Amino acid sequence: MAKIECPKCGKVIETTGLVTVCPDCGADMRDVMAELARTGTEAHSGTFARDDSMTTHEFIVRTKGLTKIYTMGEIEVPALRDVELDIKRGEYLSIMGPSGSGKSTLFNMVGGLDKPTSGTCFIEEVDMAQLDAFELAWLRCRKIGYIFQTFNLIPVMTAMENVTLPMIFAGMSSDEMLERGAMLLDIVGLGDRLHHKPYELSGGQQQRVAVARSLANAPAIILADEPTGNLDLQTGKEIIDLLKRLNAESATTIISATHDLKMIDVSDRIVHIRDGQIERIDERADIDIEIGTMDGGEE
Repeated sequence: MAKIECPKCGKVIETTGLVTVCPDCGADMRDVMAELARTGTEAHSGTFARDDSMTTHEFIVRTKGLTKIYTMGEIEVPALRDVELDIKRGEYLSIMGPSGSGKSTLFNMVGGLDKPTSGTCFIEEVDMAQLDAFELAWLRCRKIGYIFQTFNLIPVMTAMENVTLPMIFAGMSSDEMLERGAMLLDIVGLGDRLHHKPYELSGGQQQRVAVARSLANAPAIILADEPTGNLDLQTGKEIIDLLKRLNAESATTIISATHDLKMIDVSDRIVHIRDGQIERIDERADIDIEIGTMDGGEE
Protein backbone atom coordinates (compact mmCIF):
# COMPACT_ATOMS: atom_id res chain seq x y z
CA MET A 1 0.00 0.00 0.00
CA ALA A 2 1.12 3.55 -0.72
CA LYS A 3 0.10 6.62 1.30
CA ILE A 4 -0.87 9.90 -0.35
CA GLU A 5 -2.11 13.17 1.14
CA CYS A 6 -5.03 15.21 -0.15
CA PRO A 7 -3.74 18.67 -1.15
CA LYS A 8 -7.04 20.29 -0.10
CA CYS A 9 -8.03 18.80 3.26
CA GLY A 10 -4.83 16.97 4.23
CA LYS A 11 -6.45 13.53 4.59
CA VAL A 12 -3.93 10.69 4.30
CA ILE A 13 -5.21 7.94 2.04
CA GLU A 14 -3.85 4.41 1.71
CA THR A 15 -4.16 3.18 -1.85
CA THR A 16 -3.14 0.24 -4.00
CA GLY A 17 -2.37 2.76 -6.72
CA LEU A 18 -5.70 3.89 -8.15
CA VAL A 19 -7.57 6.83 -6.64
CA THR A 20 -8.84 9.93 -8.43
CA VAL A 21 -10.80 11.86 -5.78
CA CYS A 22 -10.45 12.41 -2.03
CA PRO A 23 -13.15 10.39 -0.21
CA ASP A 24 -13.60 13.21 2.34
CA CYS A 25 -13.66 16.46 0.37
CA GLY A 26 -13.90 15.26 -3.23
CA ALA A 27 -10.68 17.02 -4.32
CA ASP A 28 -9.09 15.90 -7.58
CA MET A 29 -6.20 13.55 -6.70
CA ARG A 30 -4.97 12.79 -10.22
CA ASP A 31 -1.97 15.11 -10.04
CA VAL A 32 -0.94 13.53 -6.72
CA MET A 33 -1.15 10.05 -8.24
CA ALA A 34 0.82 11.16 -11.30
CA GLU A 35 3.58 12.53 -9.07
CA LEU A 36 3.63 9.30 -7.06
CA ALA A 37 4.02 7.32 -10.28
CA ARG A 38 6.75 9.66 -11.56
CA THR A 39 8.85 9.45 -8.40
CA GLY A 40 8.32 5.69 -8.22
CA THR A 41 9.55 5.31 -11.79
CA GLU A 42 12.51 7.59 -11.08
CA ALA A 43 13.48 5.50 -8.09
CA HIS A 44 13.67 2.44 -10.33
CA SER A 45 15.23 4.15 -13.36
CA GLY A 46 18.46 2.21 -13.00
CA THR A 47 16.81 -1.21 -12.87
CA PHE A 48 15.63 -3.63 -15.51
CA ALA A 49 11.89 -3.32 -14.81
CA ARG A 50 10.64 -3.78 -11.29
CA ASP A 51 7.58 -2.56 -9.42
CA ASP A 52 7.74 -2.94 -5.65
CA SER A 53 5.70 0.17 -5.02
CA MET A 54 2.11 -0.58 -4.21
CA THR A 55 1.18 -4.02 -2.94
CA THR A 56 2.50 -7.26 -1.51
CA HIS A 57 -0.38 -9.50 -2.59
CA GLU A 58 0.67 -13.03 -3.57
CA PHE A 59 -1.38 -12.91 -6.76
CA ILE A 60 -0.80 -10.03 -9.14
CA VAL A 61 -3.60 -11.15 -11.51
CA ARG A 62 -6.83 -12.92 -10.60
CA THR A 63 -9.80 -13.73 -12.82
CA LYS A 64 -13.16 -14.81 -11.44
CA GLY A 65 -15.88 -16.21 -13.70
CA LEU A 66 -14.38 -14.37 -16.67
CA THR A 67 -16.71 -14.63 -19.66
CA LYS A 68 -16.59 -12.89 -23.04
CA ILE A 69 -19.29 -13.23 -25.67
CA TYR A 70 -19.02 -11.54 -29.06
CA THR A 71 -22.25 -10.75 -30.90
CA MET A 72 -22.16 -11.16 -34.68
CA GLY A 73 -25.57 -10.13 -35.94
CA GLU A 74 -27.99 -12.53 -34.30
CA ILE A 75 -25.26 -15.01 -33.44
CA GLU A 76 -23.46 -15.04 -30.10
CA VAL A 77 -19.91 -16.39 -30.12
CA PRO A 78 -18.47 -17.25 -26.68
CA ALA A 79 -14.73 -16.56 -26.60
CA LEU A 80 -14.22 -17.17 -22.85
CA ARG A 81 -16.36 -19.30 -20.57
CA ASP A 82 -16.15 -18.78 -16.81
CA VAL A 83 -12.33 -18.64 -16.64
CA GLU A 84 -10.79 -18.81 -13.16
CA LEU A 85 -7.05 -18.13 -13.03
CA ASP A 86 -4.65 -16.81 -10.37
CA ILE A 87 -1.19 -15.63 -11.47
CA LYS A 88 1.51 -15.23 -8.84
CA ARG A 89 3.71 -12.17 -8.54
CA GLY A 90 7.02 -12.78 -10.34
CA GLU A 91 5.71 -15.80 -12.24
CA TYR A 92 6.52 -16.66 -15.87
CA LEU A 93 3.25 -17.97 -17.30
CA SER A 94 2.60 -19.19 -20.83
CA ILE A 95 -0.92 -19.41 -22.25
CA MET A 96 -1.17 -21.99 -25.02
CA GLY A 97 -3.95 -23.23 -27.24
CA PRO A 98 -5.04 -23.61 -30.88
CA SER A 99 -6.24 -20.66 -32.95
CA GLY A 100 -9.68 -19.56 -31.77
CA SER A 101 -9.23 -21.14 -28.33
CA GLY A 102 -9.63 -17.82 -26.48
CA LYS A 103 -6.03 -17.24 -25.39
CA SER A 104 -5.76 -13.86 -27.14
CA THR A 105 -9.10 -12.80 -25.65
CA LEU A 106 -7.87 -13.70 -22.17
CA PHE A 107 -4.64 -11.85 -22.91
CA ASN A 108 -6.62 -8.74 -23.88
CA MET A 109 -8.73 -8.92 -20.71
CA VAL A 110 -5.65 -9.05 -18.48
CA GLY A 111 -4.10 -6.17 -20.42
CA GLY A 112 -7.17 -3.96 -20.09
CA LEU A 113 -7.58 -3.89 -23.88
CA ASP A 114 -11.09 -5.36 -23.71
CA LYS A 115 -13.82 -5.73 -21.10
CA PRO A 116 -15.56 -8.98 -20.10
CA THR A 117 -19.21 -9.68 -20.72
CA SER A 118 -19.36 -10.94 -17.14
CA GLY A 119 -16.95 -11.87 -14.39
CA THR A 120 -13.97 -9.91 -13.14
CA CYS A 121 -10.27 -9.46 -13.77
CA PHE A 122 -8.20 -8.06 -10.91
CA ILE A 123 -4.78 -6.44 -11.32
CA GLU A 124 -3.11 -5.70 -7.98
CA GLU A 125 -6.49 -6.46 -6.34
CA VAL A 126 -8.18 -3.74 -8.43
CA ASP A 127 -11.24 -4.75 -10.50
CA MET A 128 -10.40 -3.43 -13.96
CA ALA A 129 -14.03 -3.38 -15.07
CA GLN A 130 -14.80 -0.76 -12.40
CA LEU A 131 -12.15 1.73 -13.55
CA ASP A 132 -13.01 4.88 -15.44
CA ALA A 133 -11.09 5.82 -18.60
CA PHE A 134 -8.44 7.84 -16.72
CA GLU A 135 -7.81 5.13 -14.14
CA LEU A 136 -7.57 2.42 -16.80
CA ALA A 137 -5.11 4.50 -18.83
CA TRP A 138 -3.07 5.14 -15.66
CA LEU A 139 -2.91 1.42 -14.88
CA ARG A 140 -1.99 0.40 -18.43
CA CYS A 141 0.72 3.07 -18.62
CA ARG A 142 2.43 2.31 -15.33
CA LYS A 143 1.62 -1.29 -14.43
CA ILE A 144 1.66 -3.18 -17.75
CA GLY A 145 4.19 -3.46 -20.58
CA TYR A 146 3.13 -4.90 -23.95
CA ILE A 147 5.08 -6.92 -26.53
CA PHE A 148 3.30 -7.78 -29.78
CA GLN A 149 3.95 -10.37 -32.49
CA THR A 150 4.11 -7.68 -35.17
CA PHE A 151 6.34 -5.43 -33.00
CA ASN A 152 3.97 -2.41 -33.42
CA LEU A 153 6.85 0.06 -33.65
CA ILE A 154 6.15 3.51 -35.09
CA PRO A 155 8.03 3.45 -38.42
CA VAL A 156 8.96 7.17 -38.51
CA MET A 157 10.50 7.03 -35.03
CA THR A 158 13.99 5.84 -34.07
CA ALA A 159 14.57 3.02 -31.62
CA MET A 160 15.16 5.58 -28.87
CA GLU A 161 11.97 7.49 -29.72
CA ASN A 162 9.90 4.28 -29.77
CA VAL A 163 11.24 3.22 -26.37
CA THR A 164 10.79 6.62 -24.71
CA LEU A 165 7.29 7.29 -26.05
CA PRO A 166 5.50 5.62 -23.08
CA MET A 167 7.67 7.67 -20.72
CA ILE A 168 6.12 10.87 -22.07
CA PHE A 169 2.70 9.74 -20.87
CA ALA A 170 4.21 8.85 -17.48
CA GLY A 171 5.45 12.42 -17.07
CA MET A 172 9.22 11.84 -17.19
CA SER A 173 11.55 14.72 -18.01
CA SER A 174 13.54 14.70 -21.26
CA ASP A 175 16.80 13.94 -19.49
CA GLU A 176 15.25 11.06 -17.57
CA MET A 177 13.75 9.63 -20.75
CA LEU A 178 17.02 9.75 -22.68
CA GLU A 179 18.98 8.19 -19.84
CA ARG A 180 16.51 5.37 -19.25
CA GLY A 181 15.92 4.79 -22.97
CA ALA A 182 19.64 4.38 -23.62
CA MET A 183 19.96 2.09 -20.61
CA LEU A 184 17.10 -0.16 -21.76
CA LEU A 185 18.34 -0.40 -25.35
CA ASP A 186 21.77 -1.30 -24.04
CA ILE A 187 20.24 -4.04 -21.87
CA VAL A 188 18.56 -5.65 -24.90
CA GLY A 189 21.78 -5.45 -26.91
CA LEU A 190 20.99 -2.42 -29.08
CA GLY A 191 23.17 0.21 -27.46
CA ASP A 192 24.65 0.99 -30.89
CA ARG A 193 21.26 1.25 -32.66
CA LEU A 194 19.67 4.13 -30.72
CA HIS A 195 19.00 6.28 -33.78
CA HIS A 196 18.03 3.56 -36.27
CA LYS A 197 14.44 3.42 -37.52
CA PRO A 198 12.55 0.11 -37.73
CA TYR A 199 13.21 -0.38 -41.47
CA GLU A 200 16.94 -0.22 -40.69
CA LEU A 201 16.66 -3.08 -38.17
CA SER A 202 16.19 -6.83 -38.57
CA GLY A 203 13.07 -8.54 -37.25
CA GLY A 204 14.92 -9.72 -34.15
CA GLN A 205 16.28 -6.24 -33.50
CA GLN A 206 12.80 -4.73 -33.89
CA GLN A 207 11.47 -7.19 -31.33
CA ARG A 208 14.30 -6.23 -28.98
CA VAL A 209 13.22 -2.59 -29.33
CA ALA A 210 9.68 -3.74 -28.48
CA VAL A 211 10.99 -5.53 -25.38
CA ALA A 212 12.86 -2.37 -24.31
CA ARG A 213 9.72 -0.30 -24.88
CA SER A 214 7.69 -2.67 -22.71
CA LEU A 215 10.10 -1.90 -19.85
CA ALA A 216 9.84 1.88 -20.26
CA ASN A 217 7.85 2.62 -17.10
CA ALA A 218 9.15 -0.25 -14.93
CA PRO A 219 5.90 -2.26 -15.14
CA ALA A 220 4.86 -5.00 -12.76
CA ILE A 221 3.56 -7.16 -15.63
CA ILE A 222 4.85 -7.83 -19.15
CA LEU A 223 2.24 -9.16 -21.60
CA ALA A 224 3.89 -10.85 -24.59
CA ASP A 225 1.54 -11.81 -27.43
CA GLU A 226 3.27 -14.38 -29.68
CA PRO A 227 6.63 -12.60 -29.17
CA THR A 228 8.49 -15.11 -31.36
CA GLY A 229 5.80 -15.61 -34.00
CA ASN A 230 7.52 -13.58 -36.73
CA LEU A 231 11.08 -14.63 -35.93
CA ASP A 232 13.35 -17.45 -37.07
CA LEU A 233 14.21 -20.22 -34.60
CA GLN A 234 17.53 -18.82 -33.39
CA THR A 235 16.27 -15.24 -33.02
CA GLY A 236 13.14 -16.51 -31.31
CA LYS A 237 15.26 -18.38 -28.79
CA GLU A 238 17.27 -15.22 -28.10
CA ILE A 239 14.06 -13.28 -27.36
CA ILE A 240 12.81 -16.08 -25.08
CA ASP A 241 16.13 -16.10 -23.20
CA LEU A 242 15.96 -12.31 -22.87
CA LEU A 243 12.45 -12.48 -21.39
CA LYS A 244 13.52 -15.19 -18.96
CA ARG A 245 16.51 -13.13 -17.84
CA LEU A 246 14.18 -10.18 -17.29
CA ASN A 247 11.88 -12.37 -15.22
CA ALA A 248 14.71 -13.88 -13.16
CA GLU A 249 16.64 -10.67 -12.47
CA SER A 250 13.78 -8.31 -11.71
CA ALA A 251 10.89 -10.57 -10.59
CA THR A 252 8.70 -9.00 -13.27
CA THR A 253 5.60 -11.11 -13.96
CA ILE A 254 5.58 -12.29 -17.58
CA ILE A 255 2.42 -13.58 -19.24
CA SER A 256 2.88 -14.90 -22.76
CA ALA A 257 0.26 -16.04 -25.25
CA THR A 258 2.13 -18.37 -27.56
CA HIS A 259 2.23 -21.38 -29.87
CA ASP A 260 6.00 -21.71 -29.40
CA LEU A 261 6.90 -24.90 -27.53
CA LYS A 262 10.29 -23.39 -26.65
CA MET A 263 8.39 -21.17 -24.21
CA ILE A 264 7.59 -24.22 -22.09
CA ASP A 265 11.21 -24.63 -21.04
CA VAL A 266 11.33 -21.17 -19.42
CA SER A 267 7.79 -21.06 -18.00
CA ASP A 268 6.87 -21.73 -14.40
CA ARG A 269 3.39 -22.83 -15.47
CA ILE A 270 1.66 -23.49 -18.78
CA VAL A 271 -2.08 -22.79 -19.07
CA HIS A 272 -3.76 -24.74 -21.86
CA ILE A 273 -6.97 -23.18 -23.21
CA ARG A 274 -9.48 -24.82 -25.52
CA ASP A 275 -12.95 -23.61 -26.55
CA GLY A 276 -12.75 -20.64 -24.19
CA GLN A 277 -12.06 -22.73 -21.09
CA ILE A 278 -8.95 -23.73 -19.18
CA GLU A 279 -8.32 -27.33 -20.16
CA ARG A 280 -5.45 -27.89 -17.76
CA ILE A 281 -2.52 -26.15 -16.07
CA ASP A 282 0.91 -27.80 -16.15
CA GLU A 283 3.72 -27.09 -13.72
CA ARG A 284 7.12 -26.83 -15.41
CA ALA A 285 8.60 -29.35 -12.99
CA ASP A 286 6.07 -31.96 -14.16
CA ILE A 287 7.01 -31.69 -17.83
CA ASP A 288 9.95 -33.52 -19.39
CA ILE A 289 11.20 -32.02 -22.63
CA GLU A 290 13.49 -33.73 -25.13
CA ILE A 291 14.51 -32.52 -28.57
CA GLY A 292 11.62 -33.22 -30.92
CA THR A 293 9.32 -34.56 -28.18
CA MET A 294 7.29 -33.31 -25.27
CA ASP A 295 6.04 -35.48 -22.41
CA GLY A 296 3.48 -34.45 -19.83
CA GLY A 297 0.59 -33.75 -22.18
CA GLU A 298 0.03 -32.92 -25.82
CA GLU A 299 -0.58 -29.45 -27.20
